[in-house]
Amino acid sequence: MSLIPIRPGAVPGSRSGSRPGGQTGAEPERRDAARNRELLLRSARELVAECGADGLTMDTLAARAGVGKGTVFRRFGSRAGLMMSLLSEAEAQFQGRFMFGPPPLGPGAPPLERLIACGAERIGWVMEYGELARAADTSAYNRFDVPAAVLWHRHLEVLLREAGVSADLRLMAGALSVTLEPERLLHSVRVHGVAPASLVESWRELATRVVRGA
Repeated sequence: MSLIPIRPGAVPGSRSGSRPGGQTGAEPERRDAARNRELLLRSARELVAECGADGLTMDTLAARAGVGKGTVFRRFGSRAGLMMSLLSEAEAQFQGRFMFGPPPLGPGAPPLERLIACGAERIGWVMEYGELARAADTSAYNRFDVPAAVLWHRHLEVLLREAGVSADLRLMAGALSVTLEPERLLHSVRVHGVAPASLVESWRELATRVVRGA
């Protein structure tokens, strides 16, 4: 599902030495690297908007941005790393809403209401960003162990604990999160014609049964 991006690949080190005004070579090169990265991300967003996530390759991105393919790999490491970088802002916004936003998603509502709201919000998030998330989920690490995935699972564990669930919280949170994986949700909507509202209602029923059954 989707995840806080890994840091892009290291940028080649800058040469030491002074420039006029006492400025070293490192700072301008860092600024150039930041500009290049933003150019690549902007070009990548344009390609996703035009062709979808499947149409975004390292070759097409390099051509759109007017750089060599090696530059793209140095910035992001891999296509999955690029996808995770594109997801960064969306993931941060989602996390901010469930950690600090208003109830019922944020603090202040009963735990079951927060759990229901959290799943509903994630379903909406997947409907908007699921293609990128699916393209980023190319390894077990990307799916389960990046910081965003760990934070998401821990949040589910906390809500289950506060709701009185006494079973193994890690396993319960993992079982619940499986139902919200991007590929599963997108397949339900696009192949089987399930309405997103029905996915939300199914999540509400599942979360309620898990908590009240405890």
